[in-house]
Amino acid sequence: MRIGLLGTGNVARALGHGWSAAGHDVLLGSRNPKERTGLGLPVAGLSETAAHAEVLVNATPGTVSVELLHSIGAPALAGILLIDVGVGLSDDYTELSHPNSSLGEQIQEAFPLTPVVKTLCTMDATVMIAPNDLEGASTVFLSGDDAEAKRTTGRLLTDLGWAPSSQLDIGGIRTARGQEHFALLFMGIAGGVGAHMFNIKVVTRAAVE
Repeated sequence: MRIGLLGTGNVARALGHGWSAAGHDVLLGSRNPKERTGLGLPVAGLSETAAHAEVLVNATPGTVSVELLHSIGAPALAGILLIDVGVGLSDDYTELSHPNSSLGEQIQEAFPLTPVVKTLCTMDATVMIAPNDLEGASTVFLSGDDAEAKRTTGRLLTDLGWAPSSQLDIGGIRTARGQEHFALLFMGIAGGVGAHMFNIKVVTRAAVE
């Protein structure tokens, strides 16, 4: 599958290498592609990346994502699955930029012809591509309004090592705010354990015979 990742930071590079290792055709998108060399993956402009992709991944800072997508244009994004992994945070990482909504919802509202799926934003980039390095299975969430888009996203998550049993569909795109708001708790947990390579697992009540 042709996957275009918008962004060239730690998250975009980690996901790009993960999907490339799984056999996908990966291209990173940057506003300044000539300045982003030596990343181990090909880099192109944003519009070229969108034109290349069957699936786009937003791995840009959540405070600029909608503006960046508008620079590509709604016609170029129409009908393309957009996987959103971004979270909008203040410069000091203490406040959410979408406190009463979510970036996922904002993108879906701005681009109604582009199915948006929110996922992978509740963990560090190292865990995104190496869930089996943790002690036991954990949970990755999916939010979105389009069932087929979520199925495709689920297959791509499996390619990163996320077993279907670890994938939890929590509903429509409005539930993306729960995933994004977890960012504040994530930072608290990171401070408590002294590390970022961890994840959470949803544990339900044991079946009663």
